[in-house]
Amino acid sequence: MNDQQLKTEYLKAMGIQQWVSREATTSLDTAEHQGAISKQRQEAIPVAHKDPGAVPSQANEISSVQLDVSQLSWEDLKAQVAACTRCEELAATRTQTVFGVGDHHAQVMVIGEAPGADEDRQGEPFVGRAGKLLNNMLLAIGYQREQVYIANILKCRPPDNRDPRPDEIGQCESFLKRQVELVKPKVILAVGRIAAQNLLKVETPIGKLRGKMHRYDNTPLVVTYHPAYLLRKPTEKAKAWDDLRFALSVINEQ
Repeated sequence: MNDQQLKTEYLKAMGIQQWVSREATTSLDTAEHQGAISKQRQEAIPVAHKDPGAVPSQANEISSVQLDVSQLSWEDLKAQVAACTRCEELAATRTQTVFGVGDHHAQVMVIGEAPGADEDRQGEPFVGRAGKLLNNMLLAIGYQREQVYIANILKCRPPDNRDPRPDEIGQCESFLKRQVELVKPKVILAVGRIAAQNLLKVETPIGKLRGKMHRYDNTPLVVTYHPAYLLRKPTEKAKAWDDLRFALSVINEQ
């Protein structure tokens, strides 16, 4: 798919009107996406081992104390997140944790701020209207939802969808860092002010973070607007398209 076709597809999916000549033609790729994570609210989750005599996983050692997760596998990391009670308020009010979803070896890793009500019910990040828009944004640069990895800086829904608190983000940071280490993406797409500022440890407005290549540890990071914001302010969708093209150029240069 060439650059003009990508642009046309994205703008159409996002509802941005454009004028083209009668001779111009485009092609669209469509995909259906689905997925859910079963509800888990146990205080501890046993992890199965093929070897009956194997030493129990670190995921069984859940407590309110920050544990080293730097060597955990996907399975053990997900189990530890599901059983986490580090933030008492979040643990008491959530339906379930929202770990993340997608390709474990994705080129693109999308990171948002925190689960909303729909995500809390379904156990999957970026669902509902914002999720549908994110899917269209990804398709515009040639990626289906299943081809990227999607996560949040916070794994539990804050009550009443309030902003995540700094201490809550700090408790979840090791989980996200391990996810990035396991995926090894070519680029991180940080969506929204809260995600971008916390990943980069800055207070710079999102408008000034856009259009530049940042780094999260050693991984290139590009900042764009959150799909929920774009639904409220569709005039900014063209800027988001520029961000997506920039992210794609970062991938192509590697």
